[in-house]
Amino acid sequence: MTLTVTPCVDRAVWDETVQRLGGHPLQLWGWGELKSAHRWSAERVIVRSGSGPADPVVGACQLLTRALPGPLGGFVYAPRGPVLARSEADPDRPAASSSPAEVADAVAAYVHRSRRAVAVSIEPDEDAGSFPLGGGWREAGTPVLPARTLILDLRRSEDELMADMSKKHRQYVRKAGREESLSIREVSTPDELDACLEVYRRTSERADFGLHEDSYYHDAFTMLGEDSPVWAAYVEDRPVAFLFMAKSSRTAFELYGGMDETGQRLRANYALKWHVIRHMRSIGVERYDFGGLINDGVTTFKKGWASHENLLAGSWDRPGPGYRIWAEGLPIAKKIVRGLRRR
Repeated sequence: MTLTVTPCVDRAVWDETVQRLGGHPLQLWGWGELKSAHRWSAERVIVRSGSGPADPVVGACQLLTRALPGPLGGFVYAPRGPVLARSEADPDRPAASSSPAEVADAVAAYVHRSRRAVAVSIEPDEDAGSFPLGGGWREAGTPVLPARTLILDLRRSEDELMADMSKKHRQYVRKAGREESLSIREVSTPDELDACLEVYRRTSERADFGLHEDSYYHDAFTMLGEDSPVWAAYVEDRPVAFLFMAKSSRTAFELYGGMDETGQRLRANYALKWHVIRHMRSIGVERYDFGGLINDGVTTFKKGWASHENLLAGSWDRPGPGYRIWAEGLPIAKKIVRGLRRR
């Protein structure tokens, strides 16, 4: 198959393409706009099965570029991309007409033809084993998003989802849901978001993890719009837990979340997460991705929501000039990857 890669500069066309192909929310235009406002640049490309504008679209890829010093050029990263056309017979798998390796190769070749890039790094939103790559790719030494995660199939009934939880999780979801002092609603104003970010600061101090500046979260809230809803659990009109999401037509993805001491006591995170899961299911979203499992206390909490885990295709690099320096731990490279991990 002869593939053609062309840039897309129209937000409406891009988002319609990603949604139609069942792409991940981190491939939507708004996510690239957010990253472009914070030290990255974004480009979107559409992959067709021929050279004409009427030829079928077999893939799409939002590419984020971070400038590197001197001759290294830039680091090009596709968060949960490239997006592939889905199989009509099995929407959980890529279509036979869109070979993952050919689409990835075409995107990488386009990048290396058009600029100096130390690496093109992809992290497809596909199951391990379903995204075979050719010999020009190397498994990335430092992934950005973890391949190990938990994804709920929201095509199942609420009773089936509840039955798949641990017994303790079912108990806590029901108990927190009966708590009269607790109310859950969507965050709708910048001031309400600021109140959630104060909860997030306390959570980061308690759990010892880093945060972006507040403007980053406000930009995400604004630039992704309805594709990045935030919910909070309230006690007396004060948030005690919040959950910041990104969503596409197919996938809901957890970005950020936190809880204060009152929220801990009331198990507010159980009621809040179940509320958001049910809402995503009600609007037709098919998958709920918990955003990664990394063997910490939060992972223990996440694992109670289902009896399985998911393993995605992982992180893969297509090397360019200077890749060895990058891969062996250039200090600025490590700093950039640490920043990426905060999404």
